[in-house]
Amino acid sequence: MAKTVRFQSPWWRRLGLLVLLLALGGGLTYLDQRGENGQEPVIGNTVGEPDYYLEDASMTRFDERGRAYQRLETPRLVHTPSDDIIRTEAPHGYLTDDQQRQWQVTSQTGQLSRSGEQLTLQGDARLVQPEQAWSLETQTLHYDNREAHAWSDTPSVLRQHNQTMRGDRFDAWINEDRMRLTDNVQGRLPQQSEDQGS
Repeated sequence: MAKTVRFQSPWWRRLGLLVLLLALGGGLTYLDQRGENGQEPVIGNTVGEPDYYLEDASMTRFDERGRAYQRLETPRLVHTPSDDIIRTEAPHGYLTDDQQRQWQVTSQTGQLSRSGEQLTLQGDARLVQPEQAWSLETQTLHYDNREAHAWSDTPSVLRQHNQTMRGDRFDAWINEDRMRLTDNVQGRLPQQSEDQGS
């Protein structure tokens, strides 16, 4: 009678094969994670996917009494739920003060955050005061609706008629009809005619 011989590998060969497979799997996992971290973020997708966007949008915000206090018009509006920010392109809008005057704002881009209480305008940002005809030009303009406070930490130019003043910081409290230009202030203040007022 013939005997069949079974080939049995020693236990150390099986253990070696298992260690080799584990090392290979760990190395592939490490390389895969390293490849993801080394990639550059995709522009426009660094804050997550938008949940909605609107084109040719007009947005008005109302206070608890039903009075409009902020209006923005934009060719494109995008909301991202991951940071709850609304981003706008070429926004044009109005901020309404306690006396129902509308302060005009424009810029290249804008962001609304904190449930719309914080507005940030970037790129050729402008704020125009409705009655005294002064305007502010700056790179970045912030507005906090709760305090009715507009400010810029970037160099700002304030114009009224033929007068021009420059400074490194600007603050305006629209409900108090008060503004301040500070830090490295320079100005050109020619004589005003009587019909231009103060």
